Amino acid sequence: MESPSERIKALGLILPPAPPPAGLYKPILVVDNFLYVSGQGPMNTDGTLMVGRAGDDLDLDQAKLGARKVALTMLSTIETHFGSVDKIKRLVKTLGMVNSTPEFGQQPLVINGFSELMAEIFGAENGVGVRSAVGMILPGNIPVEIEAMFELH
Repeated sequence: MESPSERIKALGLILPPAPPPAGLYKPILVVDNFLYVSGQGPMNTDGTLMVGRAGDDLDLDQAKLGARKVALTMLSTIETHFGSVDKIKRLVKTLGMVNSTPEFGQQPLVINGFSELMAEIFGAENGVGVRSAVGMILPGNIPVEIEAMFELH
């Protein structure tokens, strides 16, 4: 099987620049054999953030694309602040937060945009972990924020 970095290349994925921390926190932290990644937003390849609210100015497909962009942003953050994604054994946990109207009830389907890409990169077994998907108001009107925990080789 291809390594995660080889899969990223094979899929033709372009990682956006890793965002600078937007507060007093570490973008990543390694504890024992686990890599924790702080909440990431959907960066565009030009370094700007995608904005919008699911159920308002974004539909399900647009919000799901935002979650996919968060996956790319997270991979960029890992490579920038930790090193090769090939050091990752598996995705353990995902917390997906969706900026959505109270009537929008499809947060899990939005976060699938992140989960599906992780499964493509790390494989059906190692790319799928435990997960939560919730709706809330997010800073800067970004549509999705996701934090994750990975097990390292």
